[in-house]
Amino acid sequence: MEPRAIRVAVLTASNRAAAGIYEDRSGPPLAALVREALGAEIVDTAILPDHRGAIAARLREWSDELAVDLILTTGGTGFTATDVTPEAALDVIERSAPGLAEAIRATSLQSTPYAVLSRGVAGIRGQTLIITLPGSPDGAIESLRAVLPVLPHAIALLRGEPSDSAHHGHRLPQRTV
Repeated sequence: MEPRAIRVAVLTASNRAAAGIYEDRSGPPLAALVREALGAEIVDTAILPDHRGAIAARLREWSDELAVDLILTTGGTGFTATDVTPEAALDVIERSAPGLAEAIRATSLQSTPYAVLSRGVAGIRGQTLIITLPGSPDGAIESLRAVLPVLPHAIALLRGEPSDSAHHGHRLPQRTV
């Protein structure tokens, strides 16, 4: 039996993109990457200002009402006063998945010493995996690529699929050097 496609929602947190001052250059490439690499279905996308309550509300909506498998956020993971995406995610996450954020930082550290300044988090709400990624297009894609190979297995486990078959049936992306 063919596994059903991973259902994904992508949220861009950016005051300037939400106000139309500049275009979202991180969300669409993230959606394209999971669509191409995992055969994912993009259920919804949004651009919201850096407002903790609004971000948390959208994460809850996508998890609880749309029942998406994976939520990717981009933006708001840095040190500025308006960077509140990790806090918004933690407001809704029921169980943390620190290994994903650690893998992202470890991979990014190979490219830039500033990777240690990322405050990105990952965790689970119900059967939805939530991962917060940096706002820069290169940083967002590099970060997603760091964990992309394990996502089909993680989603299968959250769906309650048998663990011996949880990673089968999904095309795993090739790691590039």
